[in-house]
Amino acid sequence: MHLTASTPVQSLADLQRLEATPLAQAIPWASTYDVIRASAQVHADRPALTFLETGQVGGPATTWTYRDLLQGIHQTANLLFTLGLRSSGVVAVLLPGGLAYHLALWGGEAAGIVQPLNPLLSEDKLLSLLQASGAQVLIAHGVDDESQLRAKALRLQAQCPTLKTVLLVHPDGGPLPATDALPAGVQDFHAARASQVSDRLISERVFQPQDIAAYFHTGGTTGAPKLARHSHGAQIFTAWANAQMQGFQSTDVTINGYPLFHVAGVLPGALCSLAVGMHILIPTASLFRNREVIANYWQLVAHHGCTLMSGVPTVLAALAAVPLAGADISRLRAVRTGAAPLPPELAQRFAQAFGLQINESLGMTETAGLSTVAPPGLSAPAGCVGWPLPHASVRIVALGSDDQATALTLPAGDKGMVLYKGPNLFSGYLDAAETARSFTPDGWLITGDVGFVDEQGRLHLTGRAKDLIIRGGHNIDPKVIEDALGAHPAVELCAAVGAPDAYAGELPVAFATLKAGAHVSEEALLAFTAERVDEAPAKPKSITILERMPVTNVGKIYKPELRTLATGAVVQALVDQVCAPLQIPSDLRPRVLMQGDAPVRVDTSNAAWAHIGASLQALIAALPVKVDISSPG
Repeated sequence: MHLTASTPVQSLADLQRLEATPLAQAIPWASTYDVIRASAQVHADRPALTFLETGQVGGPATTWTYRDLLQGIHQTANLLFTLGLRSSGVVAVLLPGGLAYHLALWGGEAAGIVQPLNPLLSEDKLLSLLQASGAQVLIAHGVDDESQLRAKALRLQAQCPTLKTVLLVHPDGGPLPATDALPAGVQDFHAARASQVSDRLISERVFQPQDIAAYFHTGGTTGAPKLARHSHGAQIFTAWANAQMQGFQSTDVTINGYPLFHVAGVLPGALCSLAVGMHILIPTASLFRNREVIANYWQLVAHHGCTLMSGVPTVLAALAAVPLAGADISRLRAVRTGAAPLPPELAQRFAQAFGLQINESLGMTETAGLSTVAPPGLSAPAGCVGWPLPHASVRIVALGSDDQATALTLPAGDKGMVLYKGPNLFSGYLDAAETARSFTPDGWLITGDVGFVDEQGRLHLTGRAKDLIIRGGHNIDPKVIEDALGAHPAVELCAAVGAPDAYAGELPVAFATLKAGAHVSEEALLAFTAERVDEAPAKPKSITILERMPVTNVGKIYKPELRTLATGAVVQALVDQVCAPLQIPSDLRPRVLMQGDAPVRVDTSNAAWAHIGASLQALIAALPVKVDISSPG
């Protein structure tokens, strides 16, 4: 039996019909290997994956059928088994986008536990993740190029005692050059797997749905390693539920531009597609980071006959600026977004420019990539992320004074913290204490999202609890500001955060990037936004135009960096406040240093510090954030 779906869910009654079939009967597979194998048996000669080497239409490409994919999964799992990897062993993956990533993912889960690594993380962070998981094998990029991934992988092996083997992958799918002298413990991935049998798992492993399939890093790019454990059952449930909610078919074609170290790319983006027999296009090794892919996106959709598309809002905003230029996109029937709130203005732009309605989903690493879905064709405002998955539930509870979840369940229409329960809940973090903090005493996952449920049972998101701007005890939803600012015709992307204030705690400020060729002043944007924000405390104090919006590796706006910019501006104003009466020239004033999401630093090494240091320190100490006052270096 392979996974099939009928028509998209359009009502609570449709959901109830799905839930009428017992889950064990609806989902008979015990592992991701089982569900892909079942699909390959039915769709053996159909295309499963096509890797586009460039972003040019008609450029060089490599296609694997479902038979090819399954054979490669067998070979990869068997290679890992011969290297001593068993069901509780960990194989890490450090690769760019490409076909081999799917062998590492699904072959890794067939043999043991797969740990996808973000290749853009620092070497120290990667090492901490490998040490936390106890990874035994690392499948890594195998050629020396500007990515530096090969050299990084070999250095990681030398520093991580558990990492016994590194398998280097040539990006063209063939063996490494014969002249490539590999150090001890390093093998050629494609050459080594070619010697393995391709028609079965030699381990004869018997899977259980509760077996751990993957470790996903979550919780940002700083701090201690935070690895979420996914069971095979949780991942399969996400694939099944996503297909049912959206009515996916084996004839569908989609471009998966999400990175495969992220749950969105691995589960809703890949496993669900493979489970139903869909054709997935991989848009170059750089995926949606490739500007050529973005520039030619609509032509690629037309050329390959894509029926489905998806991307985070920042990617969709970039695509909205790309003209169709005659591309026939009539086969596209659904557009999906998630990971961040959808600006209403962007949804309207898509509808006007392309005749396409964007539907939202909610998912997180801890729910195996999916919690709720607004199915295709559902008419809903931006911010509506649809119904909970079948056999899953959402609950809204009041926020306490510390913005934490309370036990008070709220009625429909009232905003609060979103809690989730469902068969795809993760199996906890490797750190048991971290797991305990993530659940209520009665077993609901605390998502960190703020929203409400409407009378139809659909969830609407208004933001993240940690993103709330708290001005003198008054909670300000940044989405109110972002919707108002985003409605300006010159604005491409925008975000609002809290700037530290000694009296109010936080004051709302906003940042924006402009569309290509657009010109508008910060003062004009501020006036435009203030006019559209009804609540006086929520009117932003400033709007800063940026050349580029800081985003995460999956394209979400990265608000911690914006908070750093906001804090830096406040500290700079305090420096100027102290220096101006003393007529200290600007170039002699203490420098305010900002980098990423690190604490703002004030340089005390210049001569002016002796005159203004005590006064400035007192002002900075009154701010509700940490500011580092030290000499550089």
